[in-house]
Amino acid sequence: MKITLTSDDSILLEPLPGPLTIEAGDADMQYSPFHMLASALATCTFSVLHSWASNAGLDWADLSIAVSWSFAEKPHRVGAMEVELRWPSLPADRTNVALRASQLCAIHATLSHSPEVRITRDGKAAEPALDAGKGMPAAAPVGYIDESTSGP
Repeated sequence: MKITLTSDDSILLEPLPGPLTIEAGDADMQYSPFHMLASALATCTFSVLHSWASNAGLDWADLSIAVSWSFAEKPHRVGAMEVELRWPSLPADRTNVALRASQLCAIHATLSHSPEVRITRDGKAAEPALDAGKGMPAAAPVGYIDESTSGP
């Protein structure tokens, strides 16, 4: 398997024999967390399609998967991802089934239905700030960081 960093916001997965390799066309390009996220989606999609194609008696050897993304702000995050199946030998009449099968990837499902994420330190979460005068935890918007409770 080979993953090529094709730009700062895209990758290409190709099913080459041997161990997983990650390459870039430019020596200055680094494998970012966003490349890792796209690689997870591409690898999962490939695994599902490989299994489907094998069971359907289809050749998967020329299947490659390109993933690109764009950002959204407030907060800064991946706002959209596009998965492109490049599969010259796939019969045209099997395209819709292949596209539906690709959506069975668990990473696709995870990204489509956001998981709850908890961040702790040594297993302990931050204590909620108290709402002034009510003794109740104050509601804070998702992604809000209360700097008043942080130490030096």
